[in-house]
Amino acid sequence: MATILFYILATTALAATWMCITRRNPVHAVLYLVNAFFALALLFYLLGAPLVAAWEVIIYAGAIMVLFLFIIMMLELAPDQPVKGPGWRRWGPVLLLSAVLLCSTLLLIVADPGGANGIPRYYASPRTFGYALFKEYALAVEIVSFQLLFAAVGAYYVGRSDKKVTCPGEEVP
Repeated sequence: MATILFYILATTALAATWMCITRRNPVHAVLYLVNAFFALALLFYLLGAPLVAAWEVIIYAGAIMVLFLFIIMMLELAPDQPVKGPGWRRWGPVLLLSAVLLCSTLLLIVADPGGANGIPRYYASPRTFGYALFKEYALAVEIVSFQLLFAAVGAYYVGRSDKKVTCPGEEVP
């Protein structure tokens, strides 16, 4: 059962990623990418990494996708041409992928391949992992946080409506 579910989730992740990179509408591409992230999170859970699965959902499918949507709205990106035809051509694939993910999630809840054995001894608790992350790898965490800060400042400057930049104390003509 777990092997079949693994292949279903892997196919779903690949299909959602393929749909993401082939869409012209940036909002649709983000929705497909969210689907791919959820499929990856379920794969991580299936492989025995529930903490990584939770991070996948919280950080990638949640925070970063919201940031992508804000950037799309700020830059006012629009598709080149609207999709012609009925609405199912636009929303059918994402609904199909979402239905497969929902069924896979329900199967994982019912089967729970890792729940019967309990947590193996070699898994680190979140407290141990956090201690190692902020003690041994504190420099890497700070570098990543500065990169995110620079990206946010860059997105602000790219998205501003007034393109004239002045220095402090300089008069605007």
